[in-house]
Amino acid sequence: MRERKHNALSDTQIRNAKGKDKPYKLADGYGLYLFINPTGSKLWRLKYYSPSSKKEKTLSIGRYPQIGLRDARDARDEAKGQLAKGLDPSGVKRASKAGTGSTKKDNFEFIAREWHEKFSPSWKPSHAKTIIGRLKLHVFPWLGAIPLSEIPPPELLNVLRRIETSGALETAHRVRTICGQVFRYGIATGRAERDISADLKGALPPATKKHLAAITEPKKAGGLLVAIDAFEGTFVVRCALRLAPLVFTRPVELRQATWSEIDLELALWSIPAERMKMKKPHIIPLSRQAVEILKELQPLTGSGLFVFPSVRSDLKPMSDNTLNAALRRIGYSKNEMTTHGFRAMARTILDEVLKVRVEFIEHQLAHAVMDATGRAYNRTTFLPERVEMMQQWADYLDGLKAI
Repeated sequence: MRERKHNALSDTQIRNAKGKDKPYKLADGYGLYLFINPTGSKLWRLKYYSPSSKKEKTLSIGRYPQIGLRDARDARDEAKGQLAKGLDPSGVKRASKAGTGSTKKDNFEFIAREWHEKFSPSWKPSHAKTIIGRLKLHVFPWLGAIPLSEIPPPELLNVLRRIETSGALETAHRVRTICGQVFRYGIATGRAERDISADLKGALPPATKKHLAAITEPKKAGGLLVAIDAFEGTFVVRCALRLAPLVFTRPVELRQATWSEIDLELALWSIPAERMKMKKPHIIPLSRQAVEILKELQPLTGSGLFVFPSVRSDLKPMSDNTLNAALRRIGYSKNEMTTHGFRAMARTILDEVLKVRVEFIEHQLAHAVMDATGRAYNRTTFLPERVEMMQQWADYLDGLKAI
């Protein structure tokens, strides 16, 4: 005969239970409880302790009334039997689903892949690859086979803690964000009722943002520029390295520059929206020094697509590690300077030394600058002022090299 506590639930209690402002539980005994969402939906869950780690875990049993009280208790007793044999009920459940080749359309993995397939065409390929890679590595093995609506917050937290304890705290935060997007997509498509990732806000320690190394002290910047001029690598890399501090774009924008974007007569470089991080077209005024560098390079690469083509193929741009590798060759470690660091160099010196208006600098950095009404400036805003600023900046850098 099954043992039962005196405060076990009744069918009447379960039927009459209504949603409240916040989720709550009705305990049945021996770890089994009914989880009731604010919407009124009711989910059976079992609290237990992992036989290997001794940590508290939660087993999702199913939704009421599809799973009635008797069936929920049978599932609890079955799980208790597995625990007695040293087995983890959640692991047994995942293995059972994997063994039957389950592709249920309400599974976390199925919905996550559907979400990824729907939205990834609008992302950069590298970003899309990173997102699905994180899901495959960190989430699918533990949550992939569970219906999205039956995943309790503690189970998602276990996934995040596993990432955190490996030393990748920032990744843990990013995975929580990704999972939140999957849950919200599940809500929009009728396969989930709430985003449980929101319950875990504050459950992880804050991640310390790491800034990419940059030289922002004028005298040291001058030494770097002298070293760049003396670079003995290929002519294409040398030109890219010399141009980087003059235009201070994001490295990917520089590497993938095409000759069709550049007008040497007007001294303007116009980058289309699809190549910009903020997905807005951007104009870079070219100083006299920048134009000279590009005119030197044009006879070599001007007949091709890319200003800075790959050494292996004219049909591909320079690789993402080329310029950082060049900085290492001239003696600057990754803790001293990066290609991205030219942006911080310009931002700091233009503001603190040359006293240029911050709006001009931020707009030239292609940051999300807003006007007084809260609207984003367009690409030509402050263009005359930015033309003057970019020439002032190039002349200042020339002066630093002479110090």
